[in-house]
Parts: sequence; C-alpha cells; structure tokens
Amino acid sequence: MREQNSKERIKNFDEVPYGYNEEEAVSEASRCLGCKTAPCVNGCPAEIDIPAFIKAIKEKRFKDAIDTIKKTNNLPAVCGRVCPQEDQCEKMCVLMKTGNPINIGSLERFAADFEKQNIQSSENEELEMPHEKRGKKVAVIGAGPAGLTCAADLAKMGYDVTLFEALHKPGGVLVYGIPEFRLPKEIVAKEVSAIHKLGVDIKLNYIIGKIKTIDKLRQEGFKAFFIATGAGLPYFLGIPGENLNGVYSANEFLTRVNLMKAYKFPEYDTPINVGKKVVVIGAGNVAMDSARCALRLGAEKVYIVYRRTEAEMPARIDEIHHAKEEGIEFHLLTTPIKIIGTDEGNIQKMICLKNELGEPDESGRRRPVSMEGSDFEMQVDTIVVAIGNGPNPLLLDTIEGLKLGRKGNITADECGHTNIKDIFSGGDIVTGSATVIAAMGAGKHSARAIDKYLNGAEVI
Repeated sequence: MREQNSKERIKNFDEVPYGYNEEEAVSEASRCLGCKTAPCVNGCPAEIDIPAFIKAIKEKRFKDAIDTIKKTNNLPAVCGRVCPQEDQCEKMCVLMKTGNPINIGSLERFAADFEKQNIQSSENEELEMPHEKRGKKVAVIGAGPAGLTCAADLAKMGYDVTLFEALHKPGGVLVYGIPEFRLPKEIVAKEVSAIHKLGVDIKLNYIIGKIKTIDKLRQEGFKAFFIATGAGLPYFLGIPGENLNGVYSANEFLTRVNLMKAYKFPEYDTPINVGKKVVVIGAGNVAMDSARCALRLGAEKVYIVYRRTEAEMPARIDEIHHAKEEGIEFHLLTTPIKIIGTDEGNIQKMICLKNELGEPDESGRRRPVSMEGSDFEMQVDTIVVAIGNGPNPLLLDTIEGLKLGRKGNITADECGHTNIKDIFSGGDIVTGSATVIAAMGAGKHSARAIDKYLNGAEVI
C-alpha cells in the first residue's frame, strides 16, 4: 500500500498508509480465489463473510461490500487499520502458500473508507432499530472494542443497552492508546456514532464502582452485565529510579499524546516534554506506538530496549518495519536494572545488562539470562515503560464473590460466563493485554451468551 515517506511522516501525526484507491482495491480483490471452504473466515474473530465482501469489491459493488462487513463487524474502518490480519484471516488464506495472501485488511479498510467518503449518512437520521424491542435492560461497562461490539450486537437483538465509560470519550484503547498516525480519531468517532444510532445509550465520565455499583444497577432494573474495562493498570519493572521525573508508563504517555492531544500543545492544554533521548522499554505494539510518538514529538534519538531478540517481539511486523524505517534504534537482549537521576530528581542515565537466551519459560519463549559483567550505561532524558498492563481493581473490588485469576483478571469462559450468572466479561480484563479484534470477538460471543441467558437458557 502507498504510504507517507518515512522522512516526512516523522514530522507529523497524519496517517501513514494512504489506503487503496478503487483501481488498486479491484486489482487486489481480483486475486481472490473465492474458495468454497473459505478458510479465511475461520481466522476472523469478527466472523466476516470475507469471500463475499471481496467478491463485491472485485465487481465494483462497493456498497454491498461494506454492508456485508457490517453484518458482523461494527468497527470495519478500525479493524481494517489495526487488526493483525497477518496472524488471523490472511494467515489462513490459501494464497499464503505462495507467500502472497490477499491483503484482506486493506480491502476492509477500503470498503469502510469508501462508505465514509461516498455514502454519507445524515447526522439527523432516526435511530436504526433493527429488531423488535425486548424490554430488557443490559449494562455494558467499558466502551473499548469489546464493550462497543457487545453493546452493538445486543442493541441489534432488541435489548435496551446502556454503555458506561469512565473517560470523557468512548473508544477505550482506540482513543487513548493507538496514535493518530495509525488510527485517526475521526474514524473512531464515526463508528461509535453508528453504534449510538443503533439505540445504545452511552454515558461518559461514569465510573461504575464509584458513581454506582452493579448492585445498584440491579435495583434499577438491569438484568445482565458485560464487564469490558480492559487492562488499564500499568506494570513497571520494579527497579531503582522508576520514580524519577521523566519516567512514564506507556498508558500515561500515550493517553497524554492521543486522548489529551499533547502533540497539538498549546492548542490543547496537555504539555509533554520528551527531551533529546528517549528509551522505550518493551517490544509490543504499545512500545512501537510510544517510540514513534516520541520521535514525532521532537526526540533526536529514540531507542527500543528489549530483553529478547527480534524473533520474540510481540509487535506486528508492520509496526516493527515502520519503526525501523523511521530511524528508531533497537537494543535487543538488553535488560534495564537501574535508573540514575540528578540532584533535582530528573533522569540522567539508565544502567543495563546484556542477555543471552536460555530455556523457554511459561510463555513458550526462551527466557533471557543476564550475562555477568555486561553492564553498560545509556544517557537518556525520558523513559517509557511498555511491558504490559493488568486489571484495574476499582470495579472488581465492589463485586462480592466474583472469581478472579491469580493476576486479578476476571475468570470467564470463551462465551464470557463468569461464576455470577448475570455477569459476563470479555476482552483484556479477562485475557490480559491482547488485540483489538480479539476483544471484539469476545464481545460478540458474550452478546450471544447474554441473549441466551435473558431468554431462559441455563448458564453453566
């Protein structure tokens, strides 16, 4: 796909890939074999009829393409940009055997963008009510990908859905975590608006667990609950110096940049100062996002520090590729052990050890083992810790008897059932930090399970 030149894009927050034009989309769609077994669909958590929408693009029936996608996916423009298709639908594509699978994600993005540009809906259109109303109230807690998906599917089934969101904008990680150059926020806003038009009541700045509890919502007539509060509690390394000025969690750093628009300061009120040298610790998508944001905020040097090798990096291949293109340097097989500051409490340098890989750990990846006498210093102004997140206990502590795992995540099965019959859960609050599309899949499964529960099916 055509995209911004790397030397130019590091100066702005504009979207990097340009997307397909009609000719490119039709050409790519024409490569699809239209397999009768459709193995690609088995790799799609959103259950999209992939061959059907690609066939529609091939035949230039672009409205039919987006209508097909939206039958099962309420966030098509989002998924077309941030879904890891290379590990899901494209991985299952028959043409993967040739090393050149259909670019399903880019075609999905094309269909969604075509609708946005050519099939504009009226802002004043009446709410779409696709199903006879059932007269039962469901509360969805958390307006991230899992919550939005579950709420939309339940609304389509005819339930009265209220979506509670703690922040001042809905979208969860889509608005506070993923940068503008990967996912423009106007796209998120448009897709959230479409969900609202299904009849979902979205309440913002509303912290369930503080303003109201689930017990209180039960008293108000809510018959089922879907908890999708994500993994918003950042993990730290636990090394000396992490309390110095200039050490951020990736959550805070990206929230300041994305949700609070620090990259537009002083037009927006949130400042952020990255200094000349920035170190990002970790190698997932969040780490790549943080590093690429730091570069665009004016850092002269940005480093990724990761304790394993590139082969073990959890980030998408595209994100690693873009980071390298933009000049971000990778210090692999490296573990930080101490951060040293100035007398004023600011970061001055970081002490690290070099590693070698030992035997596999519980994740199946080879465990990094520090090499004695390999310590070295890195001069640094800002450090962003991007090593994962856990569940925020604020809501969970108010739900008596809810079963949690050893890391504090909610225990739920693949359909979202918890040990409390009217409470369902899915997304990162159950699995730990995962992908947008995995959370959406969990939202779909839970919506169906809630529907069965509210219609008298026994919940095990």
